[in-house]
Amino acid sequence: MQEKDIEQAYSAKRVFFDEGNTRSYAFRVEQLAKLKAAIKRHEAEILAALYTDMGKSAYEAFSSEVGILYEEINYALRHLKRWMKPQRVGTPLMLQPSRSRILAEPRGVVLIIGPWNYPFQLLIAPLIGAIAAGNCAVLLPSDMAEHTAAVVAKLVDETFDSCYVSVTQGSGAQLGPMLIEGYPFNHIFFTGSPKVGRQVMGMAAKHLTPVTLELGGKSPAIVHADANLKVSVKRLVWAKYFNAGQTCVAPDYLLVHRSVKDEVVRLAKGCISELYGDNPERCADLTRIINRRRFDTLLGYLADGRIAHGGRSNPDTLYIEPTLMEDVPLDAPIMQEEIFGPILPIIAYDSLDEALAIIRRNRYPLALYIFTKSKKVERFFMERVEFGGGAINNALMHLVSPELPFGGVMTSGMGSYHGRRSFEAFSHHKSILSTSTLVNPSFFYPPYTSVKLKLARWFMR
Repeated sequence: MQEKDIEQAYSAKRVFFDEGNTRSYAFRVEQLAKLKAAIKRHEAEILAALYTDMGKSAYEAFSSEVGILYEEINYALRHLKRWMKPQRVGTPLMLQPSRSRILAEPRGVVLIIGPWNYPFQLLIAPLIGAIAAGNCAVLLPSDMAEHTAAVVAKLVDETFDSCYVSVTQGSGAQLGPMLIEGYPFNHIFFTGSPKVGRQVMGMAAKHLTPVTLELGGKSPAIVHADANLKVSVKRLVWAKYFNAGQTCVAPDYLLVHRSVKDEVVRLAKGCISELYGDNPERCADLTRIINRRRFDTLLGYLADGRIAHGGRSNPDTLYIEPTLMEDVPLDAPIMQEEIFGPILPIIAYDSLDEALAIIRRNRYPLALYIFTKSKKVERFFMERVEFGGGAINNALMHLVSPELPFGGVMTSGMGSYHGRRSFEAFSHHKSILSTSTLVNPSFFYPPYTSVKLKLARWFMR
Protein backbone atom coordinates (compact mmCIF):
# COMPACT_ATOMS: atom_id res chain seq x y z
CA MET A 1 0.00 0.00 0.00
CA GLN A 2 1.27 3.45 -0.94
CA GLU A 3 1.85 6.03 1.79
CA LYS A 4 -0.64 8.37 0.15
CA ASP A 5 -3.31 5.64 0.41
CA ILE A 6 -2.55 5.24 4.12
CA GLU A 7 -2.78 8.99 4.62
CA GLN A 8 -6.13 9.13 2.83
CA ALA A 9 -7.47 6.21 4.87
CA TYR A 10 -6.40 7.82 8.14
CA SER A 11 -7.73 11.27 7.22
CA ALA A 12 -11.09 9.86 6.13
CA LYS A 13 -11.48 8.10 9.47
CA ARG A 14 -10.58 11.22 11.39
CA VAL A 15 -13.32 13.14 9.58
CA PHE A 16 -15.83 10.30 9.98
CA PHE A 17 -15.14 10.13 13.71
CA ASP A 18 -15.15 13.88 14.27
CA GLU A 19 -18.58 14.10 12.62
CA GLY A 20 -19.91 11.86 15.42
CA ASN A 21 -20.96 8.98 13.18
CA THR A 22 -19.69 6.22 15.47
CA ARG A 23 -21.07 7.42 18.80
CA SER A 24 -24.67 6.22 18.93
CA TYR A 25 -25.70 2.94 20.49
CA ALA A 26 -27.70 2.04 17.37
CA PHE A 27 -24.68 2.50 15.10
CA ARG A 28 -22.40 0.36 17.28
CA VAL A 29 -24.94 -2.45 17.55
CA GLU A 30 -25.48 -2.39 13.79
CA GLN A 31 -21.74 -2.66 13.10
CA LEU A 32 -21.24 -5.52 15.57
CA ALA A 33 -24.14 -7.41 13.98
CA LYS A 34 -22.67 -6.77 10.52
CA LEU A 35 -19.30 -8.07 11.67
CA LYS A 36 -20.79 -11.28 13.02
CA ALA A 37 -22.80 -11.83 9.85
CA ALA A 38 -19.70 -11.24 7.73
CA ILE A 39 -17.66 -13.77 9.70
CA LYS A 40 -20.42 -16.33 9.28
CA ARG A 41 -20.63 -15.56 5.57
CA HIS A 42 -16.88 -15.99 5.10
CA GLU A 43 -16.40 -18.79 7.61
CA ALA A 44 -15.41 -21.41 5.04
CA GLU A 45 -12.85 -19.04 3.49
CA ILE A 46 -11.42 -18.20 6.91
CA LEU A 47 -10.97 -21.86 7.83
CA ALA A 48 -9.43 -22.63 4.43
CA ALA A 49 -6.97 -19.74 4.76
CA LEU A 50 -5.93 -20.86 8.24
CA TYR A 51 -5.30 -24.35 6.90
CA THR A 52 -3.21 -22.98 4.04
CA ASP A 53 -1.18 -20.70 6.30
CA MET A 54 -0.67 -23.05 9.24
CA GLY A 55 -2.28 -26.41 8.58
CA LYS A 56 -4.92 -25.77 11.25
CA SER A 57 -7.63 -28.39 11.46
CA ALA A 58 -11.21 -27.23 11.00
CA TYR A 59 -11.94 -27.87 14.68
CA GLU A 60 -8.97 -25.91 16.02
CA ALA A 61 -9.52 -23.12 13.52
CA PHE A 62 -13.22 -22.78 14.29
CA SER A 63 -12.98 -23.08 18.07
CA SER A 64 -10.00 -20.78 18.56
CA GLU A 65 -10.37 -18.31 15.69
CA VAL A 66 -14.06 -18.06 14.81
CA GLY A 67 -16.40 -19.49 17.45
CA ILE A 68 -14.72 -17.53 20.22
CA LEU A 69 -15.44 -14.34 18.26
CA TYR A 70 -19.14 -15.17 18.02
CA GLU A 71 -19.18 -15.46 21.80
CA GLU A 72 -17.35 -12.15 22.19
CA ILE A 73 -19.72 -10.31 19.84
CA ASN A 74 -22.79 -11.81 21.52
CA TYR A 75 -21.47 -10.75 24.91
CA ALA A 76 -20.85 -7.20 23.73
CA LEU A 77 -24.32 -6.97 22.20
CA ARG A 78 -25.93 -8.13 25.45
CA HIS A 79 -24.08 -5.67 27.65
CA LEU A 80 -23.26 -2.67 25.46
CA LYS A 81 -26.19 -0.49 26.52
CA ARG A 82 -25.18 -0.82 30.17
CA TRP A 83 -21.51 -0.19 29.40
CA MET A 84 -22.38 3.04 27.60
CA LYS A 85 -24.49 4.49 30.40
CA PRO A 86 -22.86 7.24 32.47
CA GLN A 87 -21.59 5.81 35.74
CA ARG A 88 -22.95 7.70 38.73
CA VAL A 89 -20.46 8.01 41.58
CA GLY A 90 -20.51 9.69 44.96
CA THR A 91 -19.63 13.32 45.62
CA PRO A 92 -17.76 14.57 48.73
CA LEU A 93 -19.74 16.69 51.18
CA MET A 94 -17.58 19.77 50.60
CA LEU A 95 -18.52 19.77 46.88
CA GLN A 96 -22.27 19.80 47.45
CA PRO A 97 -24.62 20.62 45.87
CA SER A 98 -23.06 18.65 42.99
CA ARG A 99 -23.37 15.36 41.13
CA SER A 100 -20.51 13.24 39.80
CA ARG A 101 -20.46 10.88 36.85
CA ILE A 102 -17.99 9.10 34.58
CA LEU A 103 -18.58 9.00 30.82
CA ALA A 104 -17.09 6.30 28.58
CA GLU A 105 -15.96 8.21 25.51
CA PRO A 106 -14.60 6.69 22.28
CA ARG A 107 -10.87 7.24 21.91
CA GLY A 108 -11.06 8.12 18.21
CA VAL A 109 -9.08 6.46 15.41
CA VAL A 110 -7.26 3.36 16.63
CA LEU A 111 -4.62 1.05 15.17
CA ILE A 112 -4.82 -2.72 15.74
CA ILE A 113 -1.75 -4.81 14.88
CA GLY A 114 -2.26 -8.57 14.76
CA PRO A 115 0.13 -11.53 15.10
CA TRP A 116 0.57 -14.62 12.97
CA ASN A 117 -0.23 -17.41 15.46
CA TYR A 118 -3.98 -16.73 15.63
CA PRO A 119 -4.06 -14.36 12.67
CA PHE A 120 -7.83 -13.96 12.45
CA GLN A 121 -9.00 -14.06 16.06
CA LEU A 122 -6.29 -11.87 17.55
CA LEU A 123 -6.97 -9.16 14.98
CA ILE A 124 -10.77 -9.24 15.10
CA ALA A 125 -11.22 -9.65 18.88
CA PRO A 126 -9.73 -6.19 19.59
CA LEU A 127 -11.81 -4.80 16.72
CA ILE A 128 -14.96 -5.93 18.55
CA GLY A 129 -13.92 -3.80 21.51
CA ALA A 130 -13.02 -0.87 19.27
CA ILE A 131 -16.41 -0.96 17.54
CA ALA A 132 -18.31 -1.39 20.81
CA ALA A 133 -16.51 1.63 22.25
CA GLY A 134 -17.38 3.78 19.21
CA ASN A 135 -14.03 4.09 17.42
CA CYS A 136 -12.79 4.00 13.85
CA ALA A 137 -10.04 1.46 13.19
CA VAL A 138 -7.12 0.61 10.95
CA LEU A 139 -6.14 -3.08 10.98
CA LEU A 140 -2.64 -4.34 10.21
CA PRO A 141 -2.69 -8.15 9.87
CA SER A 142 0.46 -10.24 9.98
CA ASP A 143 2.08 -10.72 6.59
CA MET A 144 3.36 -14.12 7.81
CA ALA A 145 -0.19 -15.49 7.47
CA GLU A 146 -0.84 -13.95 4.07
CA HIS A 147 -3.89 -16.00 3.06
CA THR A 148 -5.70 -15.16 6.27
CA ALA A 149 -4.72 -11.50 5.87
CA ALA A 150 -6.27 -11.50 2.40
CA VAL A 151 -9.54 -12.92 3.75
CA VAL A 152 -9.57 -10.32 6.53
CA ALA A 153 -9.11 -7.55 3.96
CA LYS A 154 -11.90 -8.92 1.80
CA LEU A 155 -14.27 -9.32 4.74
CA VAL A 156 -13.64 -5.83 6.10
CA ASP A 157 -13.85 -4.21 2.66
CA GLU A 158 -17.24 -5.84 2.01
CA THR A 159 -18.63 -5.08 5.46
CA PHE A 160 -17.54 -1.59 6.48
CA ASP A 161 -17.19 1.81 4.90
CA SER A 162 -13.48 2.43 4.34
CA CYS A 163 -13.74 5.70 6.26
CA TYR A 164 -14.81 3.65 9.29
CA VAL A 165 -12.75 0.42 9.32
CA SER A 166 -10.06 -0.60 6.84
CA VAL A 167 -7.18 -3.05 6.45
CA THR A 168 -3.61 -2.14 5.54
CA GLN A 169 -1.71 -5.09 4.05
CA GLY A 170 2.01 -5.52 3.60
CA SER A 171 5.22 -5.96 5.53
CA GLY A 172 4.68 -5.30 9.21
CA ALA A 173 8.32 -4.28 9.58
CA GLN A 174 7.76 -1.47 7.07
CA LEU A 175 4.14 -0.52 7.62
CA GLY A 176 4.22 -0.65 11.42
CA PRO A 177 6.69 2.24 11.84
CA MET A 178 5.04 4.15 9.00
CA LEU A 179 1.66 3.98 10.71
CA ILE A 180 2.76 4.42 14.33
CA GLU A 181 5.22 7.26 13.81
CA GLY A 182 3.43 8.88 10.90
CA TYR A 183 -0.06 9.29 12.34
CA PRO A 184 -1.38 10.35 15.77
CA PHE A 185 -3.65 7.40 16.45
CA ASN A 186 -5.69 7.70 19.63
CA HIS A 187 -4.82 4.17 20.73
CA ILE A 188 -2.61 1.34 19.51
CA PHE A 189 -3.42 -2.28 20.26
CA PHE A 190 -0.52 -4.63 19.56
CA THR A 191 -0.27 -8.39 19.92
CA GLY A 192 3.14 -9.96 19.41
CA SER A 193 6.54 -10.52 20.97
CA PRO A 194 8.01 -8.50 23.87
CA LYS A 195 10.85 -7.41 21.58
CA VAL A 196 8.54 -5.84 19.01
CA GLY A 197 6.23 -4.62 21.78
CA ARG A 198 9.07 -2.48 23.14
CA GLN A 199 9.60 -1.04 19.66
CA VAL A 200 5.89 -0.27 19.29
CA MET A 201 5.82 1.48 22.65
CA GLY A 202 8.91 3.48 21.77
CA MET A 203 7.48 4.62 18.45
CA ALA A 204 4.10 5.43 20.03
CA ALA A 205 5.86 7.83 22.39
CA LYS A 206 6.35 10.26 19.50
CA HIS A 207 2.64 11.14 19.65
CA LEU A 208 2.16 10.09 23.30
CA THR A 209 -0.28 7.49 21.99
CA PRO A 210 -1.57 5.10 24.68
CA VAL A 211 -0.96 1.43 23.96
CA THR A 212 -2.30 -1.97 24.87
CA LEU A 213 0.45 -4.57 24.54
CA GLU A 214 -0.48 -8.25 24.48
CA LEU A 215 2.90 -9.97 24.59
CA GLY A 216 4.20 -13.31 25.88
CA GLY A 217 6.72 -14.99 28.10
CA LYS A 218 7.62 -18.35 29.55
CA SER A 219 4.38 -19.52 31.15
CA PRO A 220 5.03 -22.34 33.64
CA ALA A 221 2.75 -25.18 34.63
CA ILE A 222 3.28 -26.64 38.09
CA VAL A 223 2.30 -30.22 38.85
CA HIS A 224 2.50 -30.79 42.59
CA ALA A 225 2.76 -34.21 44.21
CA ASP A 226 -0.91 -34.24 45.28
CA ALA A 227 -2.35 -33.42 41.84
CA ASN A 228 -4.78 -35.68 40.01
CA LEU A 229 -2.06 -36.77 37.62
CA LYS A 230 -4.20 -38.52 35.02
CA VAL A 231 -6.52 -35.54 34.51
CA SER A 232 -3.77 -32.94 34.92
CA VAL A 233 -1.41 -34.44 32.37
CA LYS A 234 -4.11 -34.86 29.72
CA ARG A 235 -5.16 -31.24 30.10
CA LEU A 236 -1.55 -30.10 29.91
CA VAL A 237 -0.71 -32.18 26.85
CA TRP A 238 -3.76 -30.82 25.03
CA ALA A 239 -2.97 -27.23 26.05
CA LYS A 240 0.69 -27.50 25.05
CA TYR A 241 0.21 -29.01 21.61
CA PHE A 242 -2.93 -27.10 20.64
CA ASN A 243 -1.91 -25.04 17.59
CA ALA A 244 1.45 -26.87 17.76
CA GLY A 245 2.36 -24.91 20.87
CA GLN A 246 2.15 -21.61 18.99
CA THR A 247 -0.04 -20.03 21.65
CA CYS A 248 1.06 -17.14 23.86
CA VAL A 249 -0.47 -18.79 26.94
CA ALA A 250 0.60 -22.35 26.16
CA PRO A 251 2.41 -24.11 29.03
CA ASP A 252 6.01 -23.28 28.14
CA TYR A 253 7.58 -25.77 30.54
CA LEU A 254 6.48 -28.14 33.32
CA LEU A 255 7.66 -27.91 36.89
CA VAL A 256 6.91 -31.32 38.40
CA HIS A 257 7.46 -32.47 41.95
CA ARG A 258 10.31 -34.96 41.84
CA SER A 259 8.25 -37.67 43.55
CA VAL A 260 5.82 -37.84 40.60
CA LYS A 261 8.06 -36.78 37.71
CA ASP A 262 8.54 -40.25 36.20
CA GLU A 263 4.81 -40.90 36.36
CA VAL A 264 4.05 -37.56 34.72
CA VAL A 265 6.46 -38.35 31.86
CA ARG A 266 4.89 -41.79 31.42
CA LEU A 267 1.37 -40.35 31.37
CA ALA A 268 2.39 -37.56 28.98
CA LYS A 269 3.77 -40.07 26.49
CA GLY A 270 0.52 -42.01 26.68
CA CYS A 271 -1.59 -38.89 26.21
CA ILE A 272 0.37 -37.83 23.15
CA SER A 273 -0.25 -41.23 21.59
CA GLU A 274 -3.91 -41.15 22.63
CA LEU A 275 -4.57 -37.69 21.20
CA TYR A 276 -2.33 -37.72 18.11
CA GLY A 277 -1.69 -41.38 17.35
CA ASP A 278 1.49 -43.42 17.17
CA ASN A 279 2.55 -41.47 14.08
CA PRO A 280 1.50 -37.87 14.79
CA GLU A 281 2.74 -36.70 11.38
CA ARG A 282 -0.31 -38.37 9.88
CA CYS A 283 -2.64 -36.71 12.39
CA ALA A 284 -4.85 -34.10 10.75
CA ASP A 285 -5.37 -32.40 14.12
CA LEU A 286 -1.77 -31.20 14.48
CA THR A 287 -1.03 -27.70 13.24
CA ARG A 288 2.22 -27.05 11.36
CA ILE A 289 4.92 -24.50 12.18
CA ILE A 290 4.35 -21.09 10.57
CA ASN A 291 7.58 -20.89 8.53
CA ARG A 292 11.06 -22.32 8.02
CA ARG A 293 12.77 -19.75 10.24
CA ARG A 294 10.63 -20.70 13.22
CA PHE A 295 11.00 -24.38 12.33
CA ASP A 296 14.80 -24.14 12.43
CA THR A 297 14.75 -22.23 15.71
CA LEU A 298 12.61 -24.91 17.33
CA LEU A 299 14.82 -27.73 16.07
CA GLY A 300 17.77 -25.94 17.65
CA TYR A 301 16.15 -26.33 21.06
CA LEU A 302 16.28 -30.12 20.77
CA ALA A 303 20.02 -30.01 21.49
CA ASP A 304 19.39 -28.38 24.89
CA GLY A 305 18.48 -31.58 26.71
CA ARG A 306 17.51 -35.23 26.41
CA ILE A 307 14.55 -36.07 24.19
CA ALA A 308 12.26 -38.28 26.26
CA HIS A 309 9.61 -38.56 23.56
CA GLY A 310 9.16 -37.35 19.99
CA GLY A 311 11.75 -35.16 18.32
CA ARG A 312 11.04 -36.15 14.73
CA SER A 313 10.38 -33.51 12.09
CA ASN A 314 9.79 -32.90 8.40
CA PRO A 315 11.14 -29.67 6.86
CA ASP A 316 9.04 -30.12 3.73
CA THR A 317 5.77 -29.86 5.69
CA LEU A 318 7.14 -27.85 8.65
CA TYR A 319 6.04 -30.64 10.97
CA ILE A 320 7.57 -31.12 14.40
CA GLU A 321 6.43 -34.05 16.49
CA PRO A 322 5.00 -33.35 19.97
CA THR A 323 8.16 -33.60 22.03
CA LEU A 324 9.02 -34.07 25.71
CA MET A 325 12.45 -33.11 27.02
CA GLU A 326 14.26 -33.93 30.26
CA ASP A 327 17.65 -33.07 31.78
CA VAL A 328 17.42 -29.51 30.49
CA PRO A 329 19.86 -27.03 32.11
CA LEU A 330 18.14 -23.91 33.42
CA ASP A 331 20.61 -21.72 31.52
CA ALA A 332 19.99 -23.45 28.17
CA PRO A 333 18.38 -21.34 25.40
CA ILE A 334 15.16 -23.36 25.61
CA MET A 335 14.79 -22.20 29.23
CA GLN A 336 15.66 -18.59 28.44
CA GLU A 337 13.41 -17.93 25.43
CA GLU A 338 9.69 -18.41 24.89
CA ILE A 339 9.51 -21.74 23.04
CA PHE A 340 6.33 -21.14 21.01
CA GLY A 341 6.31 -24.64 19.58
CA PRO A 342 5.51 -28.30 20.34
CA ILE A 343 8.47 -28.92 22.65
CA LEU A 344 7.88 -29.33 26.38
CA PRO A 345 10.76 -29.32 28.90
CA ILE A 346 9.98 -31.15 32.14
CA ILE A 347 11.88 -29.88 35.18
CA ALA A 348 11.82 -31.56 38.61
CA TYR A 349 11.60 -29.61 41.86
CA ASP A 350 11.89 -30.71 45.47
CA SER A 351 10.39 -27.74 47.30
CA LEU A 352 7.99 -24.90 46.60
CA ASP A 353 10.80 -22.40 47.11
CA GLU A 354 12.90 -24.16 44.48
CA ALA A 355 10.03 -24.06 41.99
CA LEU A 356 9.50 -20.37 42.72
CA ALA A 357 13.19 -19.63 42.16
CA ILE A 358 13.03 -21.33 38.75
CA ILE A 359 9.97 -19.30 37.75
CA ARG A 360 11.65 -16.08 38.82
CA ARG A 361 14.51 -16.70 36.41
CA ASN A 362 11.98 -15.64 33.74
CA ARG A 363 9.81 -13.27 35.70
CA TYR A 364 6.36 -11.94 34.73
CA PRO A 365 4.91 -14.85 32.70
CA LEU A 366 1.72 -14.23 30.76
CA ALA A 367 0.09 -17.29 32.35
CA LEU A 368 0.56 -19.64 35.28
CA TYR A 369 -1.06 -23.04 35.73
CA ILE A 370 -1.11 -24.79 39.10
CA PHE A 371 -2.17 -28.41 39.42
CA THR A 372 -2.76 -29.32 43.05
CA LYS A 373 -5.47 -30.21 45.57
CA SER A 374 -3.83 -28.04 48.22
CA LYS A 375 -5.10 -24.51 48.85
CA LYS A 376 -1.82 -23.84 50.64
CA VAL A 377 0.22 -24.69 47.53
CA GLU A 378 -2.17 -22.69 45.37
CA ARG A 379 -1.83 -19.62 47.61
CA PHE A 380 1.94 -19.97 47.76
CA PHE A 381 2.32 -19.44 44.01
CA MET A 382 -0.62 -17.07 43.57
CA GLU A 383 0.84 -14.67 46.14
CA ARG A 384 4.46 -14.86 44.96
CA VAL A 385 4.36 -15.05 41.16
CA GLU A 386 3.53 -11.94 39.13
CA PHE A 387 1.63 -13.19 36.07
CA GLY A 388 -1.13 -12.08 33.74
CA GLY A 389 -3.75 -14.75 34.37
CA GLY A 390 -4.06 -18.48 34.64
CA ALA A 391 -5.90 -21.46 36.00
CA ILE A 392 -5.98 -23.97 38.82
CA ASN A 393 -6.11 -27.58 37.63
CA ASN A 394 -6.61 -26.41 34.05
CA ALA A 395 -4.67 -24.73 31.27
CA LEU A 396 -5.43 -22.34 28.42
CA MET A 397 -9.15 -22.19 29.17
CA HIS A 398 -9.17 -18.98 31.22
CA LEU A 399 -8.90 -16.90 28.06
CA VAL A 400 -12.23 -18.28 26.77
CA SER A 401 -14.35 -16.47 29.37
CA PRO A 402 -15.44 -12.92 28.48
CA GLU A 403 -15.90 -12.33 32.21
CA LEU A 404 -12.15 -12.64 32.81
CA PRO A 405 -9.80 -9.86 31.62
CA PHE A 406 -6.94 -11.16 29.52
CA GLY A 407 -3.55 -9.49 29.58
CA GLY A 408 -0.01 -9.60 30.87
CA VAL A 409 2.14 -7.80 33.39
CA MET A 410 5.42 -5.98 32.76
CA THR A 411 7.29 -7.87 30.00
CA SER A 412 4.28 -10.07 29.21
CA GLY A 413 2.03 -7.14 28.44
CA MET A 414 0.32 -3.91 29.36
CA GLY A 415 -3.44 -3.53 29.64
CA SER A 416 -6.13 -6.15 29.17
CA TYR A 417 -9.17 -6.98 27.08
CA HIS A 418 -12.04 -9.47 26.52
CA GLY A 419 -15.62 -8.72 27.49
CA ARG A 420 -16.09 -5.37 29.22
CA ARG A 421 -12.32 -4.86 29.40
CA SER A 422 -12.24 -4.64 25.58
CA PHE A 423 -14.78 -1.83 25.71
CA GLU A 424 -12.78 -0.09 28.44
CA ALA A 425 -9.47 -0.53 26.61
CA PHE A 426 -10.81 1.51 23.69
CA SER A 427 -12.61 4.10 25.84
CA HIS A 428 -11.51 7.26 27.59
CA HIS A 429 -13.21 7.63 30.96
CA LYS A 430 -14.20 11.27 31.25
CA SER A 431 -14.87 12.59 34.77
CA ILE A 432 -17.67 15.17 35.13
CA LEU A 433 -18.74 17.22 38.16
CA SER A 434 -22.09 19.04 37.72
CA THR A 435 -22.70 21.78 40.31
CA SER A 436 -25.89 23.73 41.04
CA THR A 437 -25.87 27.52 40.62
CA LEU A 438 -28.66 28.06 43.14
CA VAL A 439 -26.09 28.53 45.89
CA ASN A 440 -22.50 29.74 45.69
CA PRO A 441 -20.73 29.15 49.04
CA SER A 442 -18.09 31.73 49.93
CA PHE A 443 -16.05 28.96 51.53
CA PHE A 444 -13.90 28.48 48.39
CA TYR A 445 -13.12 32.14 47.74
CA PRO A 446 -10.64 34.60 49.28
CA PRO A 447 -10.17 36.07 51.75
CA TYR A 448 -9.15 32.77 53.40
CA THR A 449 -10.02 33.50 57.01
CA SER A 450 -9.22 31.41 60.06
CA VAL A 451 -12.85 30.28 60.12
CA LYS A 452 -12.54 28.99 56.55
CA LEU A 453 -9.35 27.15 57.49
CA LYS A 454 -11.16 25.51 60.39
CA LEU A 455 -13.99 24.50 58.06
CA ALA A 456 -11.48 23.11 55.56
CA ARG A 457 -9.83 21.09 58.32
CA TRP A 458 -13.24 19.77 59.38
CA PHE A 459 -14.34 18.82 55.85
CA MET A 460 -10.98 17.26 54.97
CA ARG A 461 -10.18 15.63 58.30
